[in-house]
Amino acid sequence: MADDARPTPTTLATRPALLSLVLPAQVRCAEAFGDPPEATLLPQEEPAVAGAVAKRVREFTTVRHCARAALRALGRPPAPILPGERSAPRWPDGVVGSMTHCDGFRGAAVAEATVFAAIGVDAEPHGPLPDGVFDLVALPAERARHGALRALRSDLHWDRLLFCVKEAVYKAWFPLTGRWLGFEDADVTFHPAGTFHARLLVRDAPLTGMRGRYAVAGGFALAGVAVGRAAPAGAAGEYVVERFAR
Repeated sequence: MADDARPTPTTLATRPALLSLVLPAQVRCAEAFGDPPEATLLPQEEPAVAGAVAKRVREFTTVRHCARAALRALGRPPAPILPGERSAPRWPDGVVGSMTHCDGFRGAAVAEATVFAAIGVDAEPHGPLPDGVFDLVALPAERARHGALRALRSDLHWDRLLFCVKEAVYKAWFPLTGRWLGFEDADVTFHPAGTFHARLLVRDAPLTGMRGRYAVAGGFALAGVAVGRAAPAGAAGEYVVERFAR
């Protein structure tokens, strides 16, 4: 969980150091720390950002550049990644994935749908949340645990990590359910070894919790969730939510 110096601004790599900290080895990843000039959109993607501000276009373009690099690492051809319901990315058939972008970071993670039911990743600058945001994000129980976490590791911004984890959990939840998940619908417990458990407080949910990993590196807070399929692969409604071996 070391907070190292930020990487070179336009690095693009598959199976990178940062996202690999929070995802199982079966997941293929790519990330960038800026907007490389070779990043371009496919024609089918261009209407999604027609008229958008330049910053939005750059983020949208580079994160899809990362997604296609991750697909190549998975042995898949390049494909358009169009936004679907609630802007969730629509992946090629047989693939699950997740994308994230923030100031200075864009990343994507993909895996075979026969192995994983859903993936969620999020990256945020490692700094405190703006005033008032923590109270909107955190449940009373999470606020009560916050002091102990700060005493354990005062160098980590646990409020930002909580936000990051809840975003990653939502990104895995929505493809499974097609349902909204609010900040108040997940109770997150952090463990010192870099893992977390998110208890889902939603009635009639297909799963009651998710386990994942968190890390701080390169100036970023990161969180990842990979929801596996129970054997036999693809069994409807049966998910493996325990942390995968790395």
